[in-house]
Amino acid sequence: MTTAIVGCGNLLRKDDGLGPELIRRLMALNPALPVKLIDYGTAGFAFLDELERNEELIIVDAVSSGAAPGTIFRIEKEELELLMKKKEAYPDLHTFRWDDALSWGKWLLMEKFPKNIRVYLVEVKETGFGIGLSEPVNEAVEKLVDKFKKEFYRRTDLTPI
Repeated sequence: MTTAIVGCGNLLRKDDGLGPELIRRLMALNPALPVKLIDYGTAGFAFLDELERNEELIIVDAVSSGAAPGTIFRIEKEELELLMKKKEAYPDLHTFRWDDALSWGKWLLMEKFPKNIRVYLVEVKETGFGIGLSEPVNEAVEKLVDKFKKEFYRRTDLTPI
């Protein structure tokens, strides 16, 4: 099974850069995880390419819902299906995001659309201009790194160092 972990967000907007930062931390692991690691930043259209290339997608992005900063949410399959159905038929091309890409991809790819998609959203604290994560978001990213290490090292004979 081909699996990709996709980090979304803007590294120049503090906590919004948590997705790309997660990918950088996973890339630094030795030995590397047996998954494709993709920093898509804010390039929603480019994300469409990965939908056909992978059987399993894990998407990590920032969210601002009013919960405590650093809270990790997982969007379950049923909620994701509803989200994809609610998207507009003609999205604004300047704000095309991963959820838009999933909606369009499901329509375009039909049976080739990935069967297993997980989405993790991390509540942000600061999203103004700047580089670096706030402490609660940094801790949440570390929790996700540990989670993915445990999950994907189990799929191989590799042992984490």
